[in-house]
Amino acid sequence: MKKLLCLFLLFYGIANVYAQKPAAINTLPKYKLLRSDSTWVTQANLKKGKPVMIIYFAPDCSHCQRLTYEMQEEFKKETKLNLKPLAHVQIVMATWAELRAIKVFYNDFGLVKYPNITVGTEGNTYTLLRFYNVSTTPYIAIYSKTGQLVKAFAKVPKFEEIMAVLNKV
Repeated sequence: MKKLLCLFLLFYGIANVYAQKPAAINTLPKYKLLRSDSTWVTQANLKKGKPVMIIYFAPDCSHCQRLTYEMQEEFKKETKLNLKPLAHVQIVMATWAELRAIKVFYNDFGLVKYPNITVGTEGNTYTLLRFYNVSTTPYIAIYSKTGQLVKAFAKVPKFEEIMAVLNKV
């Protein structure tokens, strides 16, 4: 009888743990980011009817730097071939890092050349970090033109995988 009771309590506990998972990330989250030019930006600044890619990153993360480099290469390729899969997406790069680190990252990668990329810090509010339950960077969430989640990458994907999703939105 004790074993049956213990088994019941175990299943009850597991059910409660899963019932308390954070809300689904199916729609765009609210955020407030401080950009490198010391202005604030929120999700309200996004243009309606355009897909959004949110990248939660760390300026000193080698995977994040590699992703940014690959995006730059894709922009160059799209310009040469007159394509727009990446250029039509609003890219929000968010981090918890200090503004100083954001400025260095922004300048080193020359992101001023890409008007569809917004880079900012949420500071110690950790709103997006908690919303996505980020454990490694970069964390990538791609949303459709209507603001619905299409795909999230909790681990570093191949750039081709990201582009395959962006070509469909």
